[in-house]
Amino acid sequence: MRDLVDYIVKSFIGEDNYEIVLVEDGDKVDIRVLVDKDKIAKVIGKGGKIAKSIRTLVRSASRGSDIYYSVFFEER
Repeated sequence: MRDLVDYIVKSFIGEDNYEIVLVEDGDKVDIRVLVDKDKIAKVIGKGGKIAKSIRTLVRSASRGSDIYYSVFFEER
């Protein structure tokens, strides 16, 4: 799932403007995307639509897996 989030975010803001951190806790994995302050609006989108779409894609791709993925976007 990290690769999927990496590919999507890279297409929006470029390669050097973010960092992805995985936080694992048993069968739950939090994917934290740390984005530069000046680029965070491009990832979240108007009304949060892009962030919601990324979360939906990750949820759909992980369907059938025993691991639950959550995606969070934060400024760094």
